[in-house]
Amino acid sequence: MTVDFIRTRITELRLQKNVSEYKMSYDLGHSKGYVQSITSGRAMPSMSEFLYICEYFEITPEQFFSENVPKPIKLERTMRLLKELNDADLDRILDLAERFSEK
Repeated sequence: MTVDFIRTRITELRLQKNVSEYKMSYDLGHSKGYVQSITSGRAMPSMSEFLYICEYFEITPEQFFSENVPKPIKLERTMRLLKELNDADLDRILDLAERFSEK
């Protein structure tokens, strides 16, 4: 992992969440340039701020650093919703996913 990965990942996740750097900075309780200073390489978040960033995106630190999961926000949301389904609905979703993966 490099500093560039962290900066790039924050940008990717922010775009997936469809929020501006300004809005994300504000939502995290910082000045309007906070996220921009991270993504430009001028600053890095502290460990506690990094954990807040993960919480903001509703993902775990593991999901943040997982390079083989390009859309962890959607994956985490999907997993939360799947946990609420009954067996019959899960079977339907599984069947659908298998059909999509065959293409």
